Amino acid sequence: MPAPSLTAAWRPVDTGDDTVAVAERAAIGTTARVAVWPPDDLPAALAATDDVLDALDHQASRFREDSEISWLHRRNGGLFLLSDGLAEALSVALAAARWTGGLVDPTVGEALISLGYDRDFATIDAYGREAAGPSAPVPGWRTVWLDGPMLRLPTGVRLDLGATAKALGSDRAVRAAMAATDGAGGVLVSLGGDLAVGGRPPCDGWPIQVADEPEPGASARTQSIRLVSGAVATSSTTCRRWRRADRVMHHIVDPRTGLPANGPWRTVTAGAATCADANAAATAAIVAGDLAEDWLARARVPARLVSHEGEVRHVGGWPDTDGDPIAVRSRSHVYDRASRP
Repeated sequence: MPAPSLTAAWRPVDTGDDTVAVAERAAIGTTARVAVWPPDDLPAALAATDDVLDALDHQASRFREDSEISWLHRRNGGLFLLSDGLAEALSVALAAARWTGGLVDPTVGEALISLGYDRDFATIDAYGREAAGPSAPVPGWRTVWLDGPMLRLPTGVRLDLGATAKALGSDRAVRAAMAATDGAGGVLVSLGGDLAVGGRPPCDGWPIQVADEPEPGASARTQSIRLVSGAVATSSTTCRRWRRADRVMHHIVDPRTGLPANGPWRTVTAGAATCADANAAATAAIVAGDLAEDWLARARVPARLVSHEGEVRHVGGWPDTDGDPIAVRSRSHVYDRASRP
């Protein structure tokens, strides 16, 4: 069967399985990958994904001068009427903050800037010699008022939706791709490893390789699972790191301190009904530290945790054997509350 024609930005990925078509491209500071079956659905799924990613970047990227969220920050507080897209993204972020008890918080923007994450990560000097600024306090998600599209943002509060926006992009892209095709097959969308699936999966589910990027001197840990429905997302302290003088920084901020989370886990992968849920849970677990396993078990979230030393823990029904399916709850914690921030 001839390969579907792709736009220049997308590169075909050879998986050795001609029943599934896969393509990837750089997008929103990471790699986007789309897999579909039947293969003829790929061009429509890619076009739908392009639209979703372009819209999300213009809504929620704090690194674009022309984004909606950057426009809000330049106004430095006030009452605003948001676009539907940014209103949804912020609503999901606030709902995630509520669900995680503030372990995930969209008001960490100023704290990230003070740590040196003040531009697109690709342009940050990973070995910077300048000293880190003093930690900036995190105002807290409760200081933000959102009612539908109406936002009241206090003076001095900078938003960062990094814990939920990319995952929301995967959820949106899956819905858009399914709507753009006849719906008889299935689709998988991954943004930097935060992935969601929709429609009918291939036989026995989508094969997923779960891996973490080890720290210097540590060994990598990988596992193969299968995903029939829902989503899987990973948060890690090892993939976006930089130095400020003698301090190593990473992008997961503990809202309680305004500093990078310093718990025992280097990587957490979680499964949930939506990618927004899964990424919120994984990030919350990194921040929760020693309490992560108890929190995940109470939340009934299947998760895989890897310590800085490479020890692997499974909680919440995460599969122990390679190739086994992961069972996610049908209820979405974040989306159930998204309309009531």
